[in-house]
Amino acid sequence: MNQVDDCLRIGLMGIGLEAYWKQFEGLEERLQGYLDVVATKITSNGRSVVQLGLIDTPQKACSAGHECRRQDIDVLVIYATTYALSSTVLPVVLRAKVPVLLLNLQPEAAIPYAQFNSMGDRTAMTGEWLAYCNACPVPEIANVFTRLGILFFQATGMLHGDPQCWTQIEAWMKAAEVAKSLSHSRMGLMGHYYSGMLDIATDLAQVSGRFGIHVEIVEVDRLTALRRGVESAAISGKIAEFEQFFRVEADCPRAELERAAKTAVALDQLVAENDLQLMAYYYMGTGVPENEDTMSSIILGASMLTGQHVPVAGEYEVKNVIAMKIMDLLGAGGSFTEYYAMDFSADLVLMGHDGPGHIGIAQDKIRVRPLRVYHGKVGAGLSVEMSVRYGAVTLLSVVEDPKCGFKLLVAEGESVPGEVLEIGNTNSRYRFSIGARRFAEEWNAQGPAHHCAVGIGHHAAQLAKLAAFLQLGFKQVG
Repeated sequence: MNQVDDCLRIGLMGIGLEAYWKQFEGLEERLQGYLDVVATKITSNGRSVVQLGLIDTPQKACSAGHECRRQDIDVLVIYATTYALSSTVLPVVLRAKVPVLLLNLQPEAAIPYAQFNSMGDRTAMTGEWLAYCNACPVPEIANVFTRLGILFFQATGMLHGDPQCWTQIEAWMKAAEVAKSLSHSRMGLMGHYYSGMLDIATDLAQVSGRFGIHVEIVEVDRLTALRRGVESAAISGKIAEFEQFFRVEADCPRAELERAAKTAVALDQLVAENDLQLMAYYYMGTGVPENEDTMSSIILGASMLTGQHVPVAGEYEVKNVIAMKIMDLLGAGGSFTEYYAMDFSADLVLMGHDGPGHIGIAQDKIRVRPLRVYHGKVGAGLSVEMSVRYGAVTLLSVVEDPKCGFKLLVAEGESVPGEVLEIGNTNSRYRFSIGARRFAEEWNAQGPAHHCAVGIGHHAAQLAKLAAFLQLGFKQVG
């Protein structure tokens, strides 16, 4: 994606009533100063703020709405600096056609009553009160938005000295950034579904329509063709990368490392030529030995891409690679996982998966092990083994929802140390506050596919905002 596409474009406007400015000296300038503070606070790398000014008439609102369209904003932030008519807000929103964050930010915790009441000049007192009158127009605006079915969010608090409020505002901006990134992402799909996995089947129209993700079908034959052209120097170079990226066990045959390196080089080329930001694959390759050779040597290259912010999911798991991408965009990693077993003695759930793992969330360096058979899949070769970093984790599943296409299913837990299965797969032990039994039943009751994404840290509150921003359902378990 180019820089323009990557940049979140935030439309920022304040609102007021034109009649006030002549009546109350200095009020307009004071409120503009509030707006400048907000602009500074929401500006960061990767964000561009389009200043629309202090909108105080329907005519200015109409012009600001057209400016939103010219500037191609992604989210509109409306700061209720004082009382304003809803008719000075609606024209902007109708033309901008983007999600709206409505700010009810008072300059301080409270009006200084004694100082205020000692002013003596009632006109000056009214002007001072109006500088604190942020909450007044919010119900009016919310009423109009609700009656018209306009999506909006709120943040209520103080302009200064209110970290709780500004944390919420930052979370809304992050939700907008993730939504923007998804809407400019290209997902590669290579191969076909794992026969019989009915839960994995996904409506691609819903994927593109709800997330804005473009789906590009790529051919296993193309990957194989690229692989034919990989030269020995590139293979040696990729093996050197493997040795830096992974902990390659001594029992990994050189021939298998070369096979995996050859495929990894070709996979990088395939991703680059299709400009992919995420990818899901599965292919048996039976009856065509060259394709089987390609697909049985893909895991290391796919793991490297996943660690380089291009998540790759096996088993053609469209929904789960989206979940992995979301977690990666939040800086939480995002690894492919599923139930492995329950440990009722320790009240834990064991979860993991074969195939790609995310180095950014590994407890230790990812180990590369040789396997004589890929369970349930064609072929043999190298696989990766890791545990997710001990501490707070979040599970995310993108689940079909008949009402709004998808919902985000989330659980917060903890990755804990202990014995795991050393079988050449990712494998971790997870504890949940509601206990393993209740977690499993409540999670399953939401109808997710059997895979989900795991990331480090607790992100349920952020994911709830992302779901709201995308107009998806949301459910937190536990």
